[in-house]
Amino acid sequence: MNIIFAGTPEFAVPSLNKLADSDQINIIAVITQPDRRRGRGKKLKYSPVKKEALKRDLKVLQPKNINGKKNIEQIKDFEPDLLVVVAYGQILSEEFLNIFKKGSINLHASLLPEYRGSSPIQQAILDGKANTGITTMYIKRELDQGDIIYQEEVEITKDDNAGTLHDKLSIIGSELLKKTIIDLKDKTVPRIKQSDKLSSYTEQLKKEDGLINWEKDSNFLFNFVRAMNPWPGSFTYLNGKFLKIFKVETIDQDTDQRPGSIVKADPKEGFFVQTGNGLLEIKELQLAGKNKMTSKEFLRGYKIGDNSTLTEKGSG
Repeated sequence: MNIIFAGTPEFAVPSLNKLADSDQINIIAVITQPDRRRGRGKKLKYSPVKKEALKRDLKVLQPKNINGKKNIEQIKDFEPDLLVVVAYGQILSEEFLNIFKKGSINLHASLLPEYRGSSPIQQAILDGKANTGITTMYIKRELDQGDIIYQEEVEITKDDNAGTLHDKLSIIGSELLKKTIIDLKDKTVPRIKQSDKLSSYTEQLKKEDGLINWEKDSNFLFNFVRAMNPWPGSFTYLNGKFLKIFKVETIDQDTDQRPGSIVKADPKEGFFVQTGNGLLEIKELQLAGKNKMTSKEFLRGYKIGDNSTLTEKGSG
C-alpha cells in the first residue's frame, strides 16, 4: 500500500513511526506544515513530523497551500493509493482528495461524532468524562464529519491531564491507524455514518483560555487545571504576579470567604484556596521568574500575607 502521510505536531509522530515500521505499508512522501520561526531568537524550526521523517530518510513536502495547482500535480506524480492525515493543519480541497485511488483517511482524538474540532482532548477532561477515545474515518470536506471506520475507547483517570492523555491517545491511535490501513488493503472495512444530532464541536484554544475563574466550583476547577495543562496552561495572579498552576486536589470543605481567597498557606500543611463552592488545594505551581515546584517547597521560601487573594488580573 503506497501512502502519503500528512501530519505536523507531536501527536502525529507515533503514527508516522508505526506506519514506517510496517512491511505492509510504503510511505512514499510526508506532507507537513512549513518551517516556522519560534522562540526569542526567532530561529527556524522544523515540525515534529518533519524531524522524524528526515531521520527516516523519507521525502518531505512543505507546501504553503496544499491545494495549489503545482502541489496537486506533484502529488499526482507519486501515484499514491491512500492519503493518511493525522493533525496536518490545512483544509484539503475536493480536487486534492480525488487524487488517491483508495481514498483518504484521518485519525481523530475523540469518539466521533462527539468532540469534533481542534481541542477534543482538553474538552473531554474539562467535561469530566470518564472515557474518551480515538477514531479512524474517511475524510470529507466538512470538519470531522466523514464516515467512521474504527474506534477505540480510552479511560481518562483522575491523574490524567491533557498532556498524558494526548500521549496515550497518540500511541493507541497509531495502532488503530495501522490496522485500518492494512484492513483497507486486504478487505472491506466498516463505513458508519456520523449522527449530526449527537455531534459536538471544540474550538482552538488560546493562551488566555487558561485564566482561572475562582467563581467556578472546585470540581470544575480540578478538571480545568488538568485540561489546560500543559497548554495553554492554567494560571492566576498572586500579588499581581503571574502564577501557573499545574496540579490541584479538591477538598470537601467550605468557608465563608470569597472565591480566590487563600484560606491557608502553610509549608507543612499546604496551600488552600476558596472557590465558588469548595476548597482547592494547589499542589504544583510556578511563580513568574521562579522554577516549577510543589506548593510546600514554594511556601518555604515565599511568605503569603493574611487576607491574600488570587486574582484574574496582574499588576500593571
